[in-house]
Amino acid sequence: MADKVNFELVSPERLLLSEEVDMVVVPGAEGDFGVLGGHAPVISTVRPGTITVYQGTAVSTRIFVAGGFAEVTADRCTVLAEEAAPVDDIDRSAVEAQLIELRGALSSGDGQAAVEAQIAIAEAKLEAIDTPVYQ
Repeated sequence: MADKVNFELVSPERLLLSEEVDMVVVPGAEGDFGVLGGHAPVISTVRPGTITVYQGTAVSTRIFVAGGFAEVTADRCTVLAEEAAPVDDIDRSAVEAQLIELRGALSSGDGQAAVEAQIAIAEAKLEAIDTPVYQ
């Protein structure tokens, strides 16, 4: 297998994860992209979705991110996330209640772009919960 890559996930509050991994899959703005050691340099925006971290061929960690930026070099992948949480820590009922509230706010017409962005994040959280992990 290719060399390992140093993966760092940083939120505004703190460094969430820093470890050597075999591969990390990032939800880029143009689609998901996998990062292995020796990857070509890339800078990308990150859309709401799940970062999947692999040790060997097994998924070791799944983390939901609400957006941000990713910088990739040959030996490092750094994601600066607006918000991040382990997928297993997401409370489905809280997200569903938030969606109901947001959709009600959307119909009132106030701040529609911001509300639509929050709806997209909530829907991505539910998708993250519902996506099975393939080993």
